[in-house]
Amino acid sequence: MNKHSHSKLIIRSGLALAFALVIGTTVRAQSTLSMKDKPAMEGMTASPEKLAAPVKAMMEVEKRAHCQEMLEQKQKMMAEMKEQDAALGEQVASMNSAPKDKKMDLLAAVVTRMVEQRIAMHAAKAKMDEEMKDHMMEHMQMGNGSMSPCPMMKGMDEEPADAHKTH
Repeated sequence: MNKHSHSKLIIRSGLALAFALVIGTTVRAQSTLSMKDKPAMEGMTASPEKLAAPVKAMMEVEKRAHCQEMLEQKQKMMAEMKEQDAALGEQVASMNSAPKDKKMDLLAAVVTRMVEQRIAMHAAKAKMDEEMKDHMMEHMQMGNGSMSPCPMMKGMDEEPADAHKTH
């Protein structure tokens, strides 16, 4: 046997021995519990039902945090749109007050900016629609009553005053 394979054999044997010692120690520690210790230990182990409530509560806290995060994302998008509208308003105002020979260039700049914003808005809306669909599926999986406390749902049931004018 060459020196290299002999070293591998020693390393593997050592690892196997260490593994066996760990397993043996764990088994021995568990088997040394006497019958009088077992009733005291029973209170230390939790049933799946006892574990389910705290886990479910923790999941609901995480879901609500996700709901709040989505609401903040929507509010940020709305604020960005207002900023864009204000910038376009300023750009149109400067175009309207510009001399006749510069109006065409300024008009082209306004239209270009509007098209860029519209393309970006459609991409952001598509992304948000997908996230909202996933969000709604999460609520459906959580069961009845999970949508009403969601910040994204607040105000959704309120209809605009002119909602039914067309029919």
